[in-house]
Amino acid sequence: MKYKSTALLLAFLLGGFGGHKFYLGEYLAGILYALFSWTLIPSLLAFFEFLGLLFMPDHVFDAKYNPMLTPSRDQKYIGNKRDITSALFDLKELYSAGIITAEEYEEKRQNLLKEL
Repeated sequence: MKYKSTALLLAFLLGGFGGHKFYLGEYLAGILYALFSWTLIPSLLAFFEFLGLLFMPDHVFDAKYNPMLTPSRDQKYIGNKRDITSALFDLKELYSAGIITAEEYEEKRQNLLKEL
């Protein structure tokens, strides 16, 4: 698992040598940074990458560098199906308890079924 704070620290301190690139698994870029570190171009690039990492939302960082933590599209769909199924169950309970009318129940049920 890769941590954003560690990547930020490496980009700031060792960015000119590609330290953050090696940490993030971008080995070719890390080697190129190390080879061309004497030109100071990697240091300039690392500064802008530091800023990019600093302002990158955590969920975007995890999606890019920790893909095993973010659910795949299929898993999201299955999760969405479960949410809709439980919403349908809750809706049926509201109707059975007399809290909502038959028309409201049918309208909300149709809207939930459309989401499937």
